[in-house]
Amino acid sequence: MKSTLPFPQQAETAWVVAADLGASKVALGLIAPGDRIVAWRRMPTNADEGPQAVVERIARQVAELERELPPASKIAALGICTPGPVDHETGMLIEPPNLTGWRNVPFRQMLAERLGIPVALEHDAKAAALGEFHYGAGRGEQSMMFIVVGTGVGGASIINGELYRGLSNTAGEIGHITLDPDGELCSCGNRGCVETFVSGPALARHYRRALEGTGRSPEGSEPITGEVVAHLAREGDPLALQVIEKAGQALGTAIASAAMLLDINLYVVGSSVAKCGDLLLEPARRAVPRHAYPSVARRVRIVPSELCDDAPLFGCGWLARQLVGIQGEVRPG
Repeated sequence: MKSTLPFPQQAETAWVVAADLGASKVALGLIAPGDRIVAWRRMPTNADEGPQAVVERIARQVAELERELPPASKIAALGICTPGPVDHETGMLIEPPNLTGWRNVPFRQMLAERLGIPVALEHDAKAAALGEFHYGAGRGEQSMMFIVVGTGVGGASIINGELYRGLSNTAGEIGHITLDPDGELCSCGNRGCVETFVSGPALARHYRRALEGTGRSPEGSEPITGEVVAHLAREGDPLALQVIEKAGQALGTAIASAAMLLDINLYVVGSSVAKCGDLLLEPARRAVPRHAYPSVARRVRIVPSELCDDAPLFGCGWLARQLVGIQGEVRPG
């Protein structure tokens, strides 16, 4: 494990809990000394019940996980990630669009007071990047970008071992690089963003259009989603393969732009759509040399996530260990 902080021994041997709060579910993992997730919990978010109700249900899950500890052991800290926008310094959820009604919620403070342990709070893409950097595909690297390709497209960069946030903690929004100024309207209000080519909803939309162009009807009763398109592509469906190919080209174009701007060589791609593997990543790799200097393009590596859905949990666990490790003592949340 590499770190930007020299952790004392007690941080390395601490038990911590990691939590990934999403729009529809909360995943929790108990992380043992040695950085292994040894127990998981999963529950619906039910964000409409309000932040305090979610805090209470997280606390109950943490209590359940604590029962699995060896005698005389205790949970030292919690790391949690959430959708943005997030103020990581104050632990405030600003106004996440996927958590309706949650505005300026002091979520870290609420959890720390309820649990009685220090709590770290981070944006979900940044947490996943930290997980991959310290425990997954980025091990041994100095810099990397993690790209989330799922319902949306997001990202986070680690440069010279440090998470790069930008002036207002919004750095890394690779999904909203404009590829076609006259293209489809994006959820952000812009046109032709990477997200309109590569996200799960974009894949589903493009596949439905391709079906309409051939006069075919969708097979079966299952709704067409990005994951369905990815599955069809893996099964050899020609239209799905075309859609994934174009998505990969768009992703590679965006990565080439990032490589030219940031001089980062490693790009780790994760989340649901990325489970297409090389069907998505090979077109991306082929696109990079068309949109970057040859000297830049030949250094670019595009690889799949090694940690998959657990990347945010590992990142949150690493953040929790930071809280335990600073100055050799637990500091308050």
